[in-house]
Amino acid sequence: MNIDEAAPEDLAVLRAAFGVDDGGSALGREAVRAFEAEHGIVLPEPYRTFVAEISDGSSQGPPEYGMVGPAELPSDWPDDMHVRSPGKPFPLTEGWLWEEDEGGYDDPEAVIEQVVNHGSIVLGTDGCAMNWHLVVTGPQRGHIWMVTGEGAVPFGPESGATTSEPGFAGWVKHWSSGKPWFDAGSTESAE
Repeated sequence: MNIDEAAPEDLAVLRAAFGVDDGGSALGREAVRAFEAEHGIVLPEPYRTFVAEISDGSSQGPPEYGMVGPAELPSDWPDDMHVRSPGKPFPLTEGWLWEEDEGGYDDPEAVIEQVVNHGSIVLGTDGCAMNWHLVVTGPQRGHIWMVTGEGAVPFGPESGATTSEPGFAGWVKHWSSGKPWFDAGSTESAE
């Protein structure tokens, strides 16, 4: 997973997966740099090139209800949610099911708030507050995480939940292949 340079083959997969070839809905490099400066981040590749040159969102998945632009939130995002701070570090390095344990944190509620609001942009939702985040700061930069009301899990083979490559391109490739999101140990195929 290269988060510093977009591989041409990854960009080709992204264009094909979203059926976009003219870049008409892309933000452009100038708008991407302005967004990054406003939030004190640099978007990881190939997502950075995707929103600059291909599209800043899509009504088709992933996720289930489409991808939102980097400055947007899914329509089911709670109005009373705290202010998002992409420039602050994402606090996790491994999955955490906070519904079942406190994760060894003195103030687990504060850490949960950081997981939801710090160090990431929200790519979109699969509904019921199951949101996909792209981590933009901290040790997990470039990784995709599923964050729900019950916990958070990284996407990629190191999570033990999926067999696909980590990162934005791996996440899109997985979706476009029709596999179930969490396919590790599964013999189920997409219909």
